[in-house]
Amino acid sequence: MTSSLRLLLHKIIATGSLRLTDHSGATETYGDGSGKAVAIRFTDEEAEEAVANDPLLKLGEMYMDGRMVLEEGDIYDFLALVKENTRSEALTWKMVGLTVARIAAAQVRSRLPVNHNRRNVAHHYDLNARLFDLFLDRDWQYSCAYFNPPGISLDEAQQAKKRHIASKLLLEPGQKVLEIGSGWGGMAMYLAEAAAVDVTGITLSEEQLRVSRNRAEKRALADTVRFKLQDYRYLPPQKYDRIVSVGMFEHVGIGNYGRFFGKVAEVLDDNGVMLLHSIGRPKPSYVTNPFIEKYIFPGGYIPAVGEVLPAIEKADLLIRDVEILPLHYGHTLRHWRERFVARKEEAVALYDERFFRMWEFYLAGSEMAFTHEELFIFQIQIARNQNVVPDNRDYIAEAEARYRTFEAGRPPLEPVAF
Repeated sequence: MTSSLRLLLHKIIATGSLRLTDHSGATETYGDGSGKAVAIRFTDEEAEEAVANDPLLKLGEMYMDGRMVLEEGDIYDFLALVKENTRSEALTWKMVGLTVARIAAAQVRSRLPVNHNRRNVAHHYDLNARLFDLFLDRDWQYSCAYFNPPGISLDEAQQAKKRHIASKLLLEPGQKVLEIGSGWGGMAMYLAEAAAVDVTGITLSEEQLRVSRNRAEKRALADTVRFKLQDYRYLPPQKYDRIVSVGMFEHVGIGNYGRFFGKVAEVLDDNGVMLLHSIGRPKPSYVTNPFIEKYIFPGGYIPAVGEVLPAIEKADLLIRDVEILPLHYGHTLRHWRERFVARKEEAVALYDERFFRMWEFYLAGSEMAFTHEELFIFQIQIARNQNVVPDNRDYIAEAEARYRTFEAGRPPLEPVAF
């Protein structure tokens, strides 16, 4: 076993139970033997050295390539064990140097005038649609669900999320609604059917556009719900009564917050309301996890709330409400990961074993970030006029009750067609 990896693990693992087998078959244990046992094995010395020198990137790569093998426990168990033990003094100067270099590169990329939004979105969302059917709910909601009350199913929690967001939008029949980042169309269709509003959804994914249009046509919503392949930066100067954006802001990039909210201010009616739903972090990090950046969401960045609010204020918009949802995405990701792993054979048939392990690592690492790194969801309600939103939150529960009645009589959603 490489001495650098051995030294790193001795520095990190103080509690728990980790057994590591190196490429030669030698075994060593770490921790105090408590908790769930985790066992990993490396197939070659170069993989061990790579993880020791750059764990943030190489750990995922070695697992993805089958050069680090889980022999007891799963990848979430291993990541959680490491995170529970990680201390800053375990960092090497090389790791610090890599982090600084990545921060600098990320800050430069986020401010370049070259627009890679279309390419970045296609990297993830234009994957085979059957992949997402393996783990998402029936409506293909690819953002945090709302587990209220606790213990409800994934489908129920995703419906509760749509209901909660619709209630905060203060919708009235006939209003024009813009959805920035419309996914596979589920939110737009819900709003149109629940509140009799006219919805325009924009996306940069050609695959999502195709699926969304097909779904709206099948539900006879083509006259009130339309989807466009459109970058938010170049929206025409049309006014909307309501704007909603769910799970898209993480792709905007910290250098573009001013531009994003400037465009919102341009197209939001004077009496309009916006609801922004995004992943947040406890404090700025300035850079995305390198594995996620390279393989999953290039160009993305998870903001601290304090990085977002100044851009809203500079756009002369008013913050009317901020809600933090602490662990809901952790629960959502647990459902997604378990469903994905349960259908491993289908995922491998779509792509291959390496792709399956890449996505398993992504889902497990993301779940761990919410359970161990204190990531959360924030919902920011925004307006131009302080009088358009009530001065208490009673209206939310009242609207949710109305939407529950609607849901009880809503025709069931058909399976998403590929």
